[in-house]
Amino acid sequence: MKELVLYIAQSLVENKAAVTVEETNGPEATILELHVAPEDMGKVIGKQGRIAKAIRAVVRAATAKSQKPVFVEIQ
Repeated sequence: MKELVLYIAQSLVENKAAVTVEETNGPEATILELHVAPEDMGKVIGKQGRIAKAIRAVVRAATAKSQKPVFVEIQ
């Protein structure tokens, strides 16, 4: 899942080298923290958060059959 979020984020931003994804596995959920350059933050979030919602929807659909939910946080 980490690679999927990384690929999507790198497709959206100008500064691809600044994109990182940290994965934290907890007992009840997995959290993916997406870090981008400050000047690319608007491109990842989108107007009214539409792109961020779309990224979360893709991750949710890709992990629908897994036991633990996966959450995406944009830092």
